[in-house]
Amino acid sequence: MLNKIELTKSVPQERWGEFFDQFSDGNRGRRISIEIITPELGDEELIQNAPLMAMVYDRPGKGNDLVIETGKNEVTYAHTVDSPTEVLTGQSESGRMLAVRISDATGTQTLVKLQPVEP
Repeated sequence: MLNKIELTKSVPQERWGEFFDQFSDGNRGRRISIEIITPELGDEELIQNAPLMAMVYDRPGKGNDLVIETGKNEVTYAHTVDSPTEVLTGQSESGRMLAVRISDATGTQTLVKLQPVEP
């Protein structure tokens, strides 16, 4: 099922700071996997089944990067996307966030998949 997520909603760059703040607040503690997709090497899973702590975006002029942090009470893993160029999201029919894909200036894509929430 997760392999068939449609990433159809683009987040405008001027809203990235607000989007990632709200995303972090609404999904903190939710289990995620992080995968990178590069034109040269293909797919590589970096981490799986880790609790999301935060996704922090620093705009151009203030770092121009996005840091994805996992952990419960302290950061246990962090992945940085330098010079992001595009943010796409995929949602369930009910509007629940399923995935976020961040592309960077080198053509590398970082895919963050969120595990379904138990009812």
